[in-house]
Amino acid sequence: MPAPLRIGLAGLGTVGVGVIKIVQQHAEMIAMRAGRPITITAVSARDATRDRGVDLSGLAWEQYPVALARRDDVDVFVEVMGGHEGAAHDATVAALAAGKDVVTANKALLAHSGHTLAEQAEAAGRTIRFEAAVAGGIPIIKSLTEALAGNKVRRVMGVMNGTCNYILTRMEDAGLPYEMVFEEARALGYLEADPNLDVGGIDAAHKLSLLSSIAFGTRVAFDGVEMEGIGAISIDDIRRAGDMGYRIKLLGVAQMTGRGLEQRMTPCLVPCDSPLGQLAGGTNMVVVEGDSVGQIVLRGAGAGQGPTASAVMGDVIDLARGIRTPVFGIPADRLESAVPARSAAPAAWYLRMRLLDRPGALAKIATKLGDAGISINRMRQYSHADGDAPVLIVTHKATRDDIQVALDSFRQTGVLVGDPVALRIEEV
Repeated sequence: MPAPLRIGLAGLGTVGVGVIKIVQQHAEMIAMRAGRPITITAVSARDATRDRGVDLSGLAWEQYPVALARRDDVDVFVEVMGGHEGAAHDATVAALAAGKDVVTANKALLAHSGHTLAEQAEAAGRTIRFEAAVAGGIPIIKSLTEALAGNKVRRVMGVMNGTCNYILTRMEDAGLPYEMVFEEARALGYLEADPNLDVGGIDAAHKLSLLSSIAFGTRVAFDGVEMEGIGAISIDDIRRAGDMGYRIKLLGVAQMTGRGLEQRMTPCLVPCDSPLGQLAGGTNMVVVEGDSVGQIVLRGAGAGQGPTASAVMGDVIDLARGIRTPVFGIPADRLESAVPARSAAPAAWYLRMRLLDRPGALAKIATKLGDAGISINRMRQYSHADGDAPVLIVTHKATRDDIQVALDSFRQTGVLVGDPVALRIEEV
């Protein structure tokens, strides 16, 4: 049997330990499938003394990830530390400079520096594999770069942050307000150290920018992603959307138009009976629409030790088989710079607002919608509370600019209480 493929593993957190478990527990099966043994020869982490529940005896230990990346007994550098600057970036650069392939779970690193790193890797005849960086155990990168390579992709969309999906699902199921479920998620360890990475949409936007690059042959353009988190979603929105047959999801959507590349990670309404509408808990889902294949749906665990480590090992096994492809599907020097574009396609919108309980208040709002060229599809007024009247409106298709004009004009009516909520209804 050929010589083993030797891994240098940087990071012994949840995912790193998961990689060690797979290598140790399935060594014979992996060797048969890869055509050669796969071993871990050296590791790097902050604390060499902590018990991580796996056998680290016989493994060399490097204090600094850069030193690990340069070791002669490492063929593939596996980076599962996280962070787009500092050690993760420097060690990845060092590994490529030393002629090693890289496998990473680090979406932030690639969202910020992916094109530069891809150029370096391909100039050296190496590659960077990153299945674990997007949607955990779902093989979406491999699907786009291999199985769907014969398709012109029309649209990519999905739920790509399990924490946000958990929060929204929990709010609906338990009837709890956002603030309470947020604290519950924090106590359960679901939130990043900086919670805004999750609930602000940043983590999911990192992932969307990587999928966009592969799907549309463009340079990674994280700065072009329109982002809005879920912090403004209330239990009232959850309930009212449900009354109308919808659920609210933090939904990523990317598509190439004649004006440029649209990328948005924002709360949207989707039909309750759609695949995305039925997605519950911390699960992820990615939907790809291709000109030949039509629409396909991939669903699975978006995070966690087993699913993420599984994705890492899938990439490592491909490298052991000698499979190397350009980092983003086509050579880095042929990736085009994307022109960022805001969505201009008309869509139905969900509008929720509170109006003063006085005659003619609703008529003034309807008039402002008409002045903006927006027609009403459905409207409901709920029981009055504290002297104001909650109103929910679902519009016929309208552009975002027209919706913004209407929202601005609502404030001139003198009947609006607080700020209205406007959410796009996505066709899925």
